[in-house]
Amino acid sequence: MSSRRSAAVPGRVEWADVVVIGNGMVGHRFVEAYTERNPSATRRVVVIGEERHRAYDRVHLSSLFDGVDPAELTLGDDELYERNDVDAILGDRVVDLDTDGHMVTTEQGRRIGYGSCVVATGSSAFVPPIPGTDAAGVFVYRTIDDLHAIREWSSDATNGVVIGGGLLGLEAANALRLLGLDTTVVEFAPHLMAMQLDAGAGRVLAGHIERLGLAVRTAAAAQALRVDTGGRVLAVETVPAGGQPGDGPAEPSAIAADIVVIAAGVRPRDELGRRAGLAIGDRGGVVVNDHCQTSAADVYAIGEVACHRGRVYGLVGPGNAMADVVADRLSGGASTFIGADTSTKLKLLGVDVASAGDPHADGDEVVVADLGAGTWQRAVVGPDGRVLGASLVGDTTAFPMLVQAVRGVTRPADVLQLLRPMGAPSGNGVVDLPDEATVCSCHNVTCGSVRGAVVEGFESIAGVKSCTRAGTGCGSCVASLQELIDDQLVQLGRTVVKRLCPHFAMTRPELFELVRATGLRSFATLVERHGSGRGCEVCKPAVASMFASLGSGYILDGEQASLQDSNDHFLANIQRDGTYSVVPRVPGGEITPAQLIAIGQVAADFGLYTKITGGQRIDLFGARVDELPAIWARLREAGLESGHAYGKAMRTVKSCVGSTWCRYGVQDSVQMAIDLELRYRGLRAPHKIKLAVSGCARECAEAQSKDVGVIATDKGWNLYVGGNGGMRPAHAELLAEDLDDETLVRSIDRYLMWYVRTADRLERTATWQRKLPGGIDFVRRVVLHDELGIAADLEAEMARHVESYQCEWAATLDDPERLARFVTFVNSPEPDAAVTRVEVRGQLVPAAVS
Repeated sequence: MSSRRSAAVPGRVEWADVVVIGNGMVGHRFVEAYTERNPSATRRVVVIGEERHRAYDRVHLSSLFDGVDPAELTLGDDELYERNDVDAILGDRVVDLDTDGHMVTTEQGRRIGYGSCVVATGSSAFVPPIPGTDAAGVFVYRTIDDLHAIREWSSDATNGVVIGGGLLGLEAANALRLLGLDTTVVEFAPHLMAMQLDAGAGRVLAGHIERLGLAVRTAAAAQALRVDTGGRVLAVETVPAGGQPGDGPAEPSAIAADIVVIAAGVRPRDELGRRAGLAIGDRGGVVVNDHCQTSAADVYAIGEVACHRGRVYGLVGPGNAMADVVADRLSGGASTFIGADTSTKLKLLGVDVASAGDPHADGDEVVVADLGAGTWQRAVVGPDGRVLGASLVGDTTAFPMLVQAVRGVTRPADVLQLLRPMGAPSGNGVVDLPDEATVCSCHNVTCGSVRGAVVEGFESIAGVKSCTRAGTGCGSCVASLQELIDDQLVQLGRTVVKRLCPHFAMTRPELFELVRATGLRSFATLVERHGSGRGCEVCKPAVASMFASLGSGYILDGEQASLQDSNDHFLANIQRDGTYSVVPRVPGGEITPAQLIAIGQVAADFGLYTKITGGQRIDLFGARVDELPAIWARLREAGLESGHAYGKAMRTVKSCVGSTWCRYGVQDSVQMAIDLELRYRGLRAPHKIKLAVSGCARECAEAQSKDVGVIATDKGWNLYVGGNGGMRPAHAELLAEDLDDETLVRSIDRYLMWYVRTADRLERTATWQRKLPGGIDFVRRVVLHDELGIAADLEAEMARHVESYQCEWAATLDDPERLARFVTFVNSPEPDAAVTRVEVRGQLVPAAVS
């Protein structure tokens, strides 16, 4: 990086196509965006920063107290500036902006003419006008130098006070705690983080903070700082907020303080703009239009110094968006800035905290709270059903979907269910978001961009960061990025081997073996004894699948209901328009005329779209959640049962007509397919499982593309394993030849149960099999020759599954309490009026895809 610190030459005027005043995060972002659009270095850019440090990550400033080297916070690299003819003047500041003469003058006397000027001076810490703030031992919390000074002063201090209970104040309080000081937070508002959180969330957050040993005083105003004769701070005097001494029942109190950190908010650094005659907002900030232009020609303002439509943004995301707009316009583009969402997710003192939209908006409140566990989830819903804002403390799993709901990308049918981590009728995780949804608000990176980066070969957090910039701002999206990366890798057929989730420090196979060996069938007990926290959207459905695989009864009874994935929660697959599909089981593809008529009549009566599947079943699409029981009651009357299309389970066993009808058939493939499907129906697994049986070598059932494929020979059956379709189809491998019926079934029993036991979460049989040492040869030795000595256990577990099977829809229909969950709205019997369809090819489909 080219840094100029030489003395100014009297009378000399430099020239730059673009002068950037401010070398903070947003100023740096402008340089990145501008040089990307103008890589030839034909336009000279000069950046002037008053700090002696290069642009650094101010969001993670507190990490310095965790031992992070300040150099690790530096943004960009030397080559970015060197190769793009960008000069950085550090340790100097602009004192004059001549908008008529297109000239800036620095404190050290440097004069630089410009074609365009970008003001990115950011903001400064606000110091309340109270006596004693000029005493020794009083600091603000804003820069690297501030933190160095705090650390040095704290070396012989005992008590610390932070004035301000917002985000920055809590960061400062944690810093003092890490330095070993007894710390008190003084906040004027009735609760902590009053700008981002509602009162309930603020109180829950305070509880977390107090458990860490910090003292919290809300609704308290710092009246004065006591100072000793040597000019050092001694204490902070407080009075009840809004009152003066003697006005109320509470008398002023003093809090001992060897050090005071003021974090009472920030103010735009607009003094340069004021002196230059630029238009200033009523509450400060240089006024800009939608092009980020100020009232002066060729002068732009971005970040915390800019006032757009009467609002000054205090987050890096909107500042980066402004930087991109100006970079584009100075490069001949026509971008505009029309405002930004201030939703944010962060971790404060180890506590997950999130705010979406406007948490103080007027509307109906939906609250899910567990005060004992320290969780608070509150959403505000407008009269049109749209989510206006939300506050989350302790459990932020619903944040990604809430943000998209606030932005209008999605509209949850039931906000209450959305707030419940595993109770939503649609996916709650980031992997369920559409490509156009934003995952990184700091740099406006969409889920689609992250998925595309993974496809292009960027398969790690570091790689995705370098490719998209996602995760390089506040960092709160990094966990979501990892979920997207892992999910995309799975979609590509790659294997993601790591701990199951943050709550279980073991892989899925290890956890499965633990559950099997201990006999535990309670998630709460399992996580208490062998994990940590309260679980998440990863481990809960994974454990639910294990319980189901080991025969724990009806999957929606008791605690198990809260563990299930979104589709299992309603025993149906949710579709893109919020409705559900119904898929009855058709073993081996064999169905009676009466059953066909019943399916057709149900589809006609409920207005459902019908389609024959590749697995020889009939899908019925478009059912509302409240219609599911009535539909299944009709299908049950016709002798049909659940096809488990909604679960990670055994789906279908496809067959040709075999020797019953085909002149080439050498075995009864239909009967074998029926027998296998009825044997393995309902078997839960790490991923879906499909089988097929072909009656001869002509392979009309496509058995060699299935997880388990059976092909008839004139002597018996050939058994193939480890094939599947998907994004990366895999051809099954021959395991054994000419097996009799009994040996065939016993071999499949062993293979499937071994896979259920040892595969990773969302791992297909092809990937699992490929990873095994020795591949198909090892599979053959284990399944056919019992090399590991586990064959008897595997067979016994499969026998228990077969004996305990029950159709989940039959069990549901027989129990009124279980039926009670099948409603669109928890507080109204009305159906979802938002579902709209149009006719295509003689059937109704969602309007969005017509």
